[in-house]
Amino acid sequence: MTGETLLEDDRRFMTGIILAGGRAGRMGGINKAFIEVGGERLIDRTMRLYRALFREIIISTNSPLEYLEFDARIVTDLYPGKGPLGGIHAGLLHATCEQAFVSACDMPYLSEAFIGHLIAQAEGYDLVVPVTAGGYESLHAVYSRRCLPVIESQIERGELKVALLFRKFRTREIPAGEILRFDPEGRIFANLNRPEDLQSNPRPGTRR
Repeated sequence: MTGETLLEDDRRFMTGIILAGGRAGRMGGINKAFIEVGGERLIDRTMRLYRALFREIIISTNSPLEYLEFDARIVTDLYPGKGPLGGIHAGLLHATCEQAFVSACDMPYLSEAFIGHLIAQAEGYDLVVPVTAGGYESLHAVYSRRCLPVIESQIERGELKVALLFRKFRTREIPAGEILRFDPEGRIFANLNRPEDLQSNPRPGTRR
């Protein structure tokens, strides 16, 4: 069996979901997904990486018309205004794979190798999530569709913290030492929230 065939088999395993909520007030109303870092739009870089990893790609967004150029399924929230948890719910609801990797649209340093590592840990678990000194990295994690009923219950109760899920399911926590092997510079989980973040985030390298 060739390496290419193995890759094709791996890509059937999981859906890739990009959370792209919409325009960010702290970024002057700009859609962060379309910000250029190192001469490439964040959404283009994320799509390129996802195509190498996933056969099915879903963009969960409140601005669907802005993403029509992409070869992906575009979905909107069934529960509008519920933040990332609402976006995760929408993506999982439409996913055809049992599990999905979820990341935000504004992360310049996503690593194909590290995402591949999370995928490899997913068998036998409902959730796979990195844990850093700041807590759960819930917008860079693997989720099972089995979580959907609990997510819906949380949303209906107004419990919108994604991290509440991780104590309710079989969860594989990826500790800091394990993350360090893939991210010695400590920037995989960095995202862009303010204009000054554009200055503090150097161009993404080719490290994978």
